[in-house]
Amino acid sequence: MIFNSIKEMEDKLQNAVVFDRETAIVKDRALLQGDLTDFLIKTAVFADEDSLKAKARYFIKLIANALGIRLASIHSFYAEIGKGNVRAMTVPAMNLRGMAYDSARAFYRAAKRLNCGAYIFEIAKSEMQYTSQKPNEYVASVLAAAIREGYEGYVFIQGDHFQANAKKYFEDKEKEIISLKRLIKESILAGFYNIDIDSSTLVQLDKPTVREQQKENSFVCAELTNFIREIEPEGITISVGGEIGEVGGHNSTVEEFEAFMEEYLPLLKGGEQIKKISVQTGTSHGGVVLPDGTIAKVKLDFSVLENISKIAREKYKMGGTVQHGASTLPDEMFHKFKEHGAVEVHLATGFQNLIYDHPNLPYDLREKVYDYLLQNFSKERKERETEEQFYYKVRKKGWGDPLKKEWWEIPSDVKEPIFQDLEDKFAFLIEQLGVNNSKEIVDKTVTSLEIKASYDNELKALTGGITLEVDTNPRAD
Repeated sequence: MIFNSIKEMEDKLQNAVVFDRETAIVKDRALLQGDLTDFLIKTAVFADEDSLKAKARYFIKLIANALGIRLASIHSFYAEIGKGNVRAMTVPAMNLRGMAYDSARAFYRAAKRLNCGAYIFEIAKSEMQYTSQKPNEYVASVLAAAIREGYEGYVFIQGDHFQANAKKYFEDKEKEIISLKRLIKESILAGFYNIDIDSSTLVQLDKPTVREQQKENSFVCAELTNFIREIEPEGITISVGGEIGEVGGHNSTVEEFEAFMEEYLPLLKGGEQIKKISVQTGTSHGGVVLPDGTIAKVKLDFSVLENISKIAREKYKMGGTVQHGASTLPDEMFHKFKEHGAVEVHLATGFQNLIYDHPNLPYDLREKVYDYLLQNFSKERKERETEEQFYYKVRKKGWGDPLKKEWWEIPSDVKEPIFQDLEDKFAFLIEQLGVNNSKEIVDKTVTSLEIKASYDNELKALTGGITLEVDTNPRAD
């Protein structure tokens, strides 16, 4: 069900919650842990009218406030790790490409069971496009999931791989930086208080010295860090991360990390520096797919994580290293991340695979998605690439429009076994990464204000009303 008007939405919600100006007054919390929240989030995502979508998203934020749910930055938590005040753990950063609401619900069930408070939901710049999930919608889905599952506390949402396009950058630096600043501003206004800057695409390995190789990477990371500090909400220090090695490239070194930091730090204008650094250890996004569709075994160099994390903490008071492209690794590897100093690990494709390959997924839907992929992305199929390799590579693009609503409308009895298995996967990762029983530690180290809910901002996000008036001042050289 989708509410057909704002009045209908208010009328249906009135036994559970009423709205007085910019405040929600919850009358019956139990009702919000039922179908009402399902209807509310579906309206926020699929309503035909922008005004109705915006109002539903606005109501979700007001309800979250009333229930003690807070959008937050993980910056101070990572700072405490950097000081050695927090036990070893690796925070899972989870990309919810499809059915974000149901997926987040599965995580919150596992988190409540295992007392997990250190976690991140994220979405990459590229994923926003092919999954049809802009920042405001993603925030609404995650908050609605917390409401539905009765989760209270901090919610960490992150912009992943806010990436500079190398070709566009070297053609017009100012234009590319402005496009990234627009995305950052839109995301922060939505409630993304964690931003991963990925300017590692600008590393120039043909330069004679390591510092020269990292120079453009450091410059853009600093430029965007300064911008984030200028616009971050009062009372919140947004968590910012950098990246020195493009996933899939050569393994990162301590020398590269120190060269990056020595170029980066002098460019800051006095605000807080990055508290984590993404490195390459031998993985690739989604894993390497063999001709039969299985995933090749990866030789991951944990010493890269450990060595760079050690320098990051001792010399720069950072939380440590970040591992990308890990969700398809063998289960027996995950406990090693916390043992080798990784402060964060990014997980995406493994969750996607669980849903796509689940025996309960309707055969007709899967075939419909594959037909769509074949019709629209066949040009991406490489010579001698098998059908299994092609579909595995492009099926991440099957979550968004025009098929997105069909995914969301899979009947509940069909979805239940799928998301029970996803919940079990989340629980396994929580324990392996050491973030079980982390809620009290997070509560002691993190603070955040009430969510700043604004109907006007929700509407502007839908109608393109968010603008950026800022001079990037890029270097002349």
